Amino acid sequence: MAVTTSGQRPARLPDTAGRAGFPGALRSELTKLGSVRSSYWTLLALAVLVVGFSVLGSAAAASHPGQNGPGFDPTARSLFGLYVGQLIIAALGALTVTAEYSTGMIATSLTALPRRPTIFAAKAAAFALVALGTGLVTSFAAFFTGQAVMARVHINATLTQPGVLRAVTGGALFLAVCGLLAYGLGTLLRHTAGAITATVLLLFVATLLVNTLPQSWQDRVDKWLPALAGGQIWATRPAHGPPLFAPWTGFAVFCGYAAIAMTAGLISFTRRDA
Repeated sequence: MAVTTSGQRPARLPDTAGRAGFPGALRSELTKLGSVRSSYWTLLALAVLVVGFSVLGSAAAASHPGQNGPGFDPTARSLFGLYVGQLIIAALGALTVTAEYSTGMIATSLTALPRRPTIFAAKAAAFALVALGTGLVTSFAAFFTGQAVMARVHINATLTQPGVLRAVTGGALFLAVCGLLAYGLGTLLRHTAGAITATVLLLFVATLLVNTLPQSWQDRVDKWLPALAGGQIWATRPAHGPPLFAPWTGFAVFCGYAAIAMTAGLISFTRRDA
């Protein structure tokens, strides 16, 4: 250490390079999400389309109340727009990481904070917080709007009925996990279109392909499909057809898919060059 002309040693500055912790990284990632205008537009599109499609689904049920049948689930019907919402939140989840690869900003992020697991976790946590918050607002808005439409013919549900609050809250959880699944795939593939395509294959195409199997095979495979397993969290009544998992069990299976994608993404992120 250098000595000054007065004979006193200068105070050592703290060596903080590369030691930034998770809270600071999380604040940084939240700032990144908030500073990108496309994030606001994507989240706004999510809310508008989910509520809009939910209103259409509820209106269709209200227009022919006698055709709904004994297994009609007014809660799930008012959350119908989540089928569209999962695609939008998946796109945002993928973009959370792939956008930095496409612009080269990931190298800057790693220079500022070389601890890759911390960056990966901070990005995921920031996205999850934003997705869950937006999902809660959207899910409750879709529920109340849809129930107002169906209340005109007295086929609506209320939050105090069994399973309804869990289903509406579960809609937000479902959206958040959809986004995290795409986030993991985006980190693994490092390509926006590839990550979104892979997510669509898992959530939609896999379900269509299983329908081509013999019925006995479908009965065994259906409940393990990510979209069908995860979708049980926002239903209050069992679906017609082969028996599926209970709501929280199915949601756990869905979370397992997201955990596998994120684990693969983390391994890739820590071992591959930027």
